[in-house]
Amino acid sequence: MDLHTWWAFFAASWLIALSPGSGAVLSISHGLRSGVRGASASIAGLQLGLVGITLIAGAGIGAVLVTSAAAFMVVKVLGAGYLMVLGWQQWNQAVSDGHSVWRDTTAAPSALSPRQRFLTGLFTNLTNPKGIVFMVAVLPQFIAPDRPLLTQLAILIATTVSIDVVVMHGYAFTGSRLAKWLSSAKAQRTQNRLFGGILMGMGLSLLLVRRSAN
Repeated sequence: MDLHTWWAFFAASWLIALSPGSGAVLSISHGLRSGVRGASASIAGLQLGLVGITLIAGAGIGAVLVTSAAAFMVVKVLGAGYLMVLGWQQWNQAVSDGHSVWRDTTAAPSALSPRQRFLTGLFTNLTNPKGIVFMVAVLPQFIAPDRPLLTQLAILIATTVSIDVVVMHGYAFTGSRLAKWLSSAKAQRTQNRLFGGILMGMGLSLLLVRRSAN
């Protein structure tokens, strides 16, 4: 991979990571409830999901998903349904009065375990048809057909994951800093409605994503 191509992908990866999406919402939400350390499990799951959709796009499977109406519909419905379920769960998340309980995930009534947070992050990215469509459209522009595919994919994955880890932890840190000002039961309920509504809205928006045969 040429250095100028890598720099172009490096810049694109920052723009992709910083753009608001379900991963950002998840990182902020889990940062609010579990702090940066607790949200790290969610972010690790997001990264494995990102690796997954990058490999899918790079291996050409993504092109099949994008051009096959049936396959794309399955992925789209699963992704939309998953985000709407997450949003509904967030909307109905139990609240606790007092920031010490709010920040202590072991005492929170319905706190997710690290494994649950990891799986939530993983499936949030893996079932996102927008991510697959985007990778199928963008990734080929940074891959030279006359050079080893696996080496190039490894470089691209390492780059985008490293950047996304930094950005998602930044979102989680922002959420954790806000937690002490949003510790009352009323504020928690408002947060749950806000993030739950956003996730459900994102889920509905996925149903509008269209495949492309180009």
